[in-house]
Parts: sequence; C-alpha cells; structure tokens
Amino acid sequence: MLAVGERAPDFTLPADDGHKVSLKDFRGKKVVLYFYPKDDTTGCTKEACSFRDNLGRVTSKGAVVLGVSRDDTKSHVKFKDKYRLNFPLLSDDDGGVTTAYDVWKRKNMYGREYFGIERSTFLIDEAGSIAKVWRKVKVEGHTDEVLAAL
Repeated sequence: MLAVGERAPDFTLPADDGHKVSLKDFRGKKVVLYFYPKDDTTGCTKEACSFRDNLGRVTSKGAVVLGVSRDDTKSHVKFKDKYRLNFPLLSDDDGGVTTAYDVWKRKNMYGREYFGIERSTFLIDEAGSIAKVWRKVKVEGHTDEVLAAL
C-alpha cells in the first residue's frame, strides 16, 4: 500500500480530450489524483461536481485535479459534457494504474462480491511524492479536506 513520502507511481493514460496525460507532465505542481468507481453515478457525480465547483480554489494553491476510473474515454466525454467538468478524466481501461495505486479492491454489495475501485484520493507534491492519502473517501466534505491539505 502506498504511503506518504513514497514516490507516486508514474503513468500515461488517455484523457477525455483524446490526448495522453502523464503524471510526470505535472512536475512542479501539486496533483490531486482522485480515483472514482464509475462515470455518471450518484456519488461519483457529486464528487466530480464538487471538484468542478472548487477548481479555482484548487488551482490558486498551485494544484491540478485529475480524475481516474476504469470507464472508457467515450464514457468520460459524456460524463464531462453532461456536468461541464473542467478538469481531465483519465481512462485506466486495463487497470494498471488502479492496481499500482492499490485502489482496485474486492467489494461486497447486497451479498454479491466483485472487484471495483475504492474511492481514493492522493495528493502528490511538486517533486512527485505522495503528500497525503485518503482511502474509502466519503464524498461529503472531501473537497474541503483536500483544500485544507493543499
């Protein structure tokens, strides 16, 4: 499990705009890297819209927001357009990044076990190290926690 002070695993993923995004592209900036289970679902929409509504506050602290799920880029485009999201959504369709960040977990819902993304956020510092980790994120108030950490 990744811990504060460790080097954040680098990655290159396709974004909703058709470009590739690499973590190393953001050296010199703080990165709020948040993993969410699924586009256009209740909790994920609430979380994304909270980051959208507070993006100015995040960027004023020298940070960027990147959202990651296993949804494909077509799904990300629809989600982003529907809610006018103002930050990149990245597609980890093969699961390599969700595995590297240890957010791909066994879950249980209504007695059915399955694997999925555990809602998690990593604050990565300007040098590419993990500065703060939130696991099993509760959406309500989470953006405020991130802003306080920034």
